Amino acid sequence: QVQLVESGGGSVQAGGSLRLSCAASEYTYGSYCLGWFRQAPGKGREGVAAIYTGNTYYADSVKGRFTISQDNAKNTLYLQMNSLRPEDTAMYYCAAGGRVPWVCLIPKMQNYWGQGTQVTVSS
Repeated sequence: QVQLVESGGGSVQAGGSLRLSCAASEYTYGSYCLGWFRQAPGKGREGVAAIYTGNTYYADSVKGRFTISQDNAKNTLYLQMNSLRPEDTAMYYCAAGGRVPWVCLIPKMQNYWGQGTQVTVSS
């Protein structure tokens, strides 16, 4: 049973940066996609960025601004978020699931979820 614990959320002004972390226990490298998802109030959950066997995948809305990375030694997933915009405001979740690249950013294909961390970007 993979367990995921996020940290690093907070409040920032537009144009600022945040780095999210996700500690993954009982996870073996390459066993699943690892990804970041977000859900804004009144909206559905969407995939933001994912990584699987070293390959990375991004939603169009965050390409060039967000970077996902993985520290295998620490079993930790990161999301570096730069040039933040008010529309990035959401609860951000770490998730694991899927074993093929084309499902890495699909929320319903994920098997394990963290509790979420709030990111608020003010204009």
